[in-house]
Amino acid sequence: MATTHIASVPLEKAYRLINHGPTTLISSRYGETENVMAASWACGLDYVPAKVTVVIDSHTKTRELVEKSGLFVMQVPTVALLNTTRTLGNISMNDIPDKLNIAGVELFEMPGIDVPFVEDCIAWLACKVIPEPHNQEAYDLFIGEVVGAWADTRVFNNGHWLFDTADPELRSIHYISGGQFYAIGEGMEAYK
Repeated sequence: MATTHIASVPLEKAYRLINHGPTTLISSRYGETENVMAASWACGLDYVPAKVTVVIDSHTKTRELVEKSGLFVMQVPTVALLNTTRTLGNISMNDIPDKLNIAGVELFEMPGIDVPFVEDCIAWLACKVIPEPHNQEAYDLFIGEVVGAWADTRVFNNGHWLFDTADPELRSIHYISGGQFYAIGEGMEAYK
């Protein structure tokens, strides 16, 4: 992983990392156990403090780790991670303990954050769970306060995505259903 391309993003701009509706990868750790799952139902919720929401099914290992640790990282995978993302969304660590190796996931650490980060993504939002027991139990809906945000400067700079000029392998992916994804398309600007 070329960490030279990772730069911090101001927390009040963190929502921009996911407001274009990408599929996300959610990682968490508790003790020696760490896991990553794909999640399409994720979005920004607030600016200051920055918050996100994500649906994490109660039957997943990631849910167990998030509930125990109170932490997760929401990251944006790319076209280059398409098959890895699909595998992470279709295999449960509860059934296959070697899930991360099978999916080919490479993890790395960020200083001061006790949650694993997925390499080769283009955005990372480290989050602390804001407990909302009713929402978590009834809807599997978690709210996270963003405590750190980073982006790949080859595709996100000065608070804006640069998908039109970046390598196509760095485009975010968007899940539809049945294994069908789309890469983010051509940028357009409305009149000002």
